[in-house]
Amino acid sequence: MAARIEHLVTSGTFALDGGVWDVDNNVWIVGDDEEAVVVDAAHDAQAILAALGGRTLRAIVCTHAHNDHIDAAPELAQATGAPVLLHPDDLPLWKLTHPDRTPDADLADGQTLTIAGTALTVLHTPGHAPGAVCLYAPELGTVFTGDTLFAGGPGATGRSFSHFPTILDSIRERLLTLPPQTVVRTGHGDSTTIGAEAPHLDEWVKRGH
Repeated sequence: MAARIEHLVTSGTFALDGGVWDVDNNVWIVGDDEEAVVVDAAHDAQAILAALGGRTLRAIVCTHAHNDHIDAAPELAQATGAPVLLHPDDLPLWKLTHPDRTPDADLADGQTLTIAGTALTVLHTPGHAPGAVCLYAPELGTVFTGDTLFAGGPGATGRSFSHFPTILDSIRERLLTLPPQTVVRTGHGDSTTIGAEAPHLDEWVKRGH
């Protein structure tokens, strides 16, 4: 059976630079009836476990290390034995949330994760966070963008560890070069497509952050 994509929304808070905000996060599960990976273990490990339904969890992939995307990762890892994977450039952010527990392995640009016979390619897309990554699955016609690209523009860059020109470069060079029909599955909110977002690049440049 080919891999499929399942979607779960969990709720909690995002905290950085002294501020706290209520947020809803997208959790993506990619796999088949036997095995799966989780993209961003946000807020509620028990809800994610229930959605997995006893399947073998092969990895917990972190698109970046803001607390709302990783807060449930250690609990989920402990419950399933799955490794937590993070780009090393985001380790300083990770330590703000989990100072006593490090990720199990690094993500690297160009790395391929295979689940249920389907390849997910890691794209390092810094800007929203130094170690932000996207996962491109050409066989599924989709890219998981975390908080790098949303329906309507780039992720926020107004807080620590972020940089607006860098996120624009990441989107221009790593995402807008993907096929226009590629579905963009985001860290928050609705999905979009590369083709729907690409025409707005000049607007984003002018708008700044």
